[in-house]
Order: sequence, then C-alpha cells, then structure tokens
Amino acid sequence: MASQEYFKGIDNIKYEGHLSDNPLAFKYYNPEQVVAGKTMRAHFKFAIAYWHTFCGQGSDPFGSGTQNFAWDRASAPLQAAKDKADAAFEFILKMGFDYFCFHDFDLIQEGTTFSEFEKRLATITEYIKQKKAETGIKLLWGTANCFSNPRYMNGASTNPDFNVLARAGGQIKLALDATITLDGENYVFWGGREGYMSLLNTDMGRELDHMGQFLTMARDYARAQGFKGNFFIEPKPMEPMKHQYDFDTATTIGFLRKYGLEKDFKINIEVNHATLAQHTFQHEMETAANADMLGSLDANRGDYQNGWDTDQFPNNIQETTEAMLVFLKAGGLQGGGINFDAKIRRNSTDMEDVFLAHIGGADTFARALITADKIITSSAYDKLRKARYSSFDSGKGQDFEAGKLDLKDLYNIAQENGELKLQSGKQELFENIINQYI
Repeated sequence: MASQEYFKGIDNIKYEGHLSDNPLAFKYYNPEQVVAGKTMRAHFKFAIAYWHTFCGQGSDPFGSGTQNFAWDRASAPLQAAKDKADAAFEFILKMGFDYFCFHDFDLIQEGTTFSEFEKRLATITEYIKQKKAETGIKLLWGTANCFSNPRYMNGASTNPDFNVLARAGGQIKLALDATITLDGENYVFWGGREGYMSLLNTDMGRELDHMGQFLTMARDYARAQGFKGNFFIEPKPMEPMKHQYDFDTATTIGFLRKYGLEKDFKINIEVNHATLAQHTFQHEMETAANADMLGSLDANRGDYQNGWDTDQFPNNIQETTEAMLVFLKAGGLQGGGINFDAKIRRNSTDMEDVFLAHIGGADTFARALITADKIITSSAYDKLRKARYSSFDSGKGQDFEAGKLDLKDLYNIAQENGELKLQSGKQELFENIINQYI
C-alpha cells in the first residue's frame, strides 16, 4: 500500500440512513441491504471513472484547470502514474466501492513512440495488478482512447488512412492485453471519432464495413487470449464528430446485428449521451433490454439548458426511478455495472467535493432502486400496464399475437366492430404513482 495519504481527514464512507446530517455518509446506499432479491452492492457494482475522477482537472475551452491534485506533481511519467494509482485505490477503498474503469491513456502518459507506450502501459499494468491484489478492488472494464490524439482526427477504425486504422488496432490490442491482465470483466468501445464531419468526403458504407471488420478482429483476438467477458459499445449521437455511427442504442443494435456481433457485444448506456440523442435514459435502457443487450450503465446527467455533454453527477430522482423500473423489469445488467462517468464542477476545488459527488450519485441510484421496487411490489403500476394490453390476452387479440390471423381477418374484425370507444392511456395516473412512491 502507498505510504502517502492523498485524501487526508476523510474516513471510510459509511451508511448512516436518510436522517443523518453527515455530508460524508450515505443516506440511502446501504451496500448489504437486499432489494428485489439482491444486495445493493450486487445490483449496482458501482465503479469509479479513472479519467474524470483522477485525470480531470477542471479545465475548459476558456481556462486552465482549477483542481490541483497532489498525484499530478511528479514530472516523471511512471512515478506520476503510480501516484495516481495510489490515490485512485485509496479513494475507491474509502468510498467502499468495488470497481474502477479506465482508458489506456488514463493510466499513464502515451509517450513519443508506440513502443515506448507499450512498455509504459505494461509497467503500470503490473503496478495496478499489485494494487488490486492488496485491496480486492476489481476492474469493471477497460478501453482505449482512440480519439484524443490528432492522428485520430478522421477516426480510428473508420479512418480513410489504413495506417491510422492499423495504429488503432495496435493500441486496442495493448488495451485488451491490459484489461485481461487485470482480470477485467468487460471491455468497452466508444467510437468518439467513428463518424463524419461532412458526407461530401465520406464513404459511409466503406467506413461502416471497416468498423465491423475491426470489431470482429478485436473480439477474435480477445477470445483467443481467453477473455470471456462482454464487449460493450457506448452510443453517442455527436460530439466530437458531427455524426457518430453509434448514434443511439437502436442504431448500434442494428449495426451489431448486421455484422454478426450481437452475441458478444452489448450496450453500455450513458445518461448524457441518451439525452443528446433526444431520448431519455429509460428509453435507451428499454431498447437495449428488449434486444437482450442491456450491458452496463454510465451514470451522469446533462444540464437541461446546455446542449452538450456536461457529465454532471446524477441527482434527478424521478428520472433515475423510472430507469430503475426498467432495470428491475430486465433483471438487472448483463455483465456490467454502474460507472460514475461524471466530473465535479470546475468551481468545486476541495478534495471532499469528489466524495460528496459520488455519495450523492450512489444515494440517487439507491433511493431510486428502493422506490422502483416498492412501485412494482406494492402499487397498481404493473396491473395498470397489463390492463392496457388485455385485449391481446384472449380471443382474436391472442390469435393475432400467435400469428393465426391475416390482414383479411383484421379487415373483417374492423367491419364487425364498427366505431370504437376511446381507451385512456392514464398517463397522469402513472406519473402520480411515481411521485407518490418517491
């Protein structure tokens, strides 16, 4: 373990209940509390985003960073990476969480050559492997940053230059190797620049074929190395590209099916990406669940007045409750967990602010899970939903679902029925039930 304490004066975060006034305590997240047959710990598998929590410094396009972290002071890349790892594992232990997630360049600076980066990544991977052994903290998923470096300005697997595509392949091989070495449970692809700025200079069909082939090669390589986890794709409609090929969950599912990847890949859904696609978080979850691809969740939110990815910590209890209804109905996640892909605000500069943000996020999901379970088990919610579709439970409606009718049959039924009485959707009643149980 590291000798230096980075988060001085902050003890392990405990559950104290909703009546507690202690800002450094969980009010709703009780890891061992059983809800719907599982502990909260097992339901959520909360993970810390290495990039935001330990790499972000509060910079924006108009100013340099405001958050000066002690683990950023070493000038030597390897020492800086070790310091960051020490701080990360201290923080995760104090939060009482079990997982972390990373991009390759989060762990250590890239270096000036590909060979240099390979050596650096291998060295820090071994160091983090020791940290994992000492603490019991696990890796939810790893990924590669194939979007920040200028070489990827025209994409990675969809780049029109084959040499850039090959470089991305080499980088992802190393990231997969690191994930496997660290016993990562999953691996994520986020196509930050897999898309286009203008169709005028873009062969979309060829780029999509290249991306499908690239992901197939990555899957085959990882499986050959013994990786048994899920591969996730994280949809986002735009930003940094004008249009990204993994626009939303439905688009991504269609892509995976076209290229025969649906058995190995599932969807990692981010709240802020869902809203940027003009969807709700729960819509994206429902779409993935219906396709048996609800893999993992990145927990954050956007700003309702801003049209870009602000990556704020989740605090909308109504939105999260509706999402947890989908979560419970789907039987939870397939392989993944809930990663706090969120960053404290630029004007939040105290070390305790990082704790406060994660506490609030965990409490929001825990409170929403408890509420959703009560709605399902104690209210008329399920009965009301089923009643809307009762005409399909018997008679001709049941025959339709069983494939026993043809279009002429529907025509004859319409003739027999004549004009129909309107059936209310009772939307306001459903909304009132959510508010009542919150």
